[in-house]
Amino acid sequence: MGSAKKSSAARTARIEEMRRAEKARERRNRILVIAASVAVVAGLAVGGVVLVQSQSDDGGSTASDAKGAGKFVTDKDGVRAWEGELGRNHVTKAVDYPATPPVGGDHNPVWMNCDGDVYPDEINNTNAVHSLEHGAVWVTYNGDAGKADVDALSAKVKKTPYTFMSPVDGQKEPLLLTAWGHQRAVTGADDPAVDAFLQKFVQGEQTPEPGAACTNGLSK
Repeated sequence: MGSAKKSSAARTARIEEMRRAEKARERRNRILVIAASVAVVAGLAVGGVVLVQSQSDDGGSTASDAKGAGKFVTDKDGVRAWEGELGRNHVTKAVDYPATPPVGGDHNPVWMNCDGDVYPDEINNTNAVHSLEHGAVWVTYNGDAGKADVDALSAKVKKTPYTFMSPVDGQKEPLLLTAWGHQRAVTGADDPAVDAFLQKFVQGEQTPEPGAACTNGLSK
């Protein structure tokens, strides 16, 4: 019991540290945007016409095909790790992910809110993958999952920052936990692997953008 409390406190402290770093980064970005805007206005006042092309990793209007880019390798703890490149480009159309639910790859510029958010309906994969990039864990289930397990996991997610939950009818296992590049099937809400996965992967070392926001995104 004492060990569990220490692990929970450590995770909470880590999340708060990441949030402070994200707020500082947002303040720096606002200053840069204001400075850039002033420079553009000054240029126009002199009579120059400035064409600003935003620097973006937007993949354009075509869908991205991620199939065949890698494979899962299962560790002794039951966690499947993706071996292969996971793109991080922003795209505006669907992505053909090789896994269901996806564990990473090109994604929509807008993330799903993942601050303990529980979605009753399926959500867009490309928005969900952006949340994984921010260090969130995505809890999913299909029609074979028991209602008691779904309810219990929903309650856990609502109390856990940097997590979110939704149904995914196309997944093979009834209950899955997904982080960027990692995935784990669990047998139920009381499976010890649930807490172990959350402890390791919520804002874990696999996170491409630690501390990035899990709010002010898409809430469907």
